[in-house]
Amino acid sequence: MTDHHPAIAAVLRHFDWQHLPPDLQAVSRPLCDLAHEMANRLPGDPETTAGLRKLLEAKDAFVRAAVVRRQASGR
Repeated sequence: MTDHHPAIAAVLRHFDWQHLPPDLQAVSRPLCDLAHEMANRLPGDPETTAGLRKLLEAKDAFVRAAVVRRQASGR
């Protein structure tokens, strides 16, 4: 793992997916992978942090959509 700027590391920790049920892991894990790839490729600057925060917002919305789907199917 690369040492990241503290602001980037703080955002990355919210991409953890292992605690989720398998169907939600399938939604969350690819976004975690993308977040880490971007954090490793890009400079540890405010724009990278902003991009990761926006990706985190998207991940949260996708997981919520998967929860709604799960609830509608009666799981």
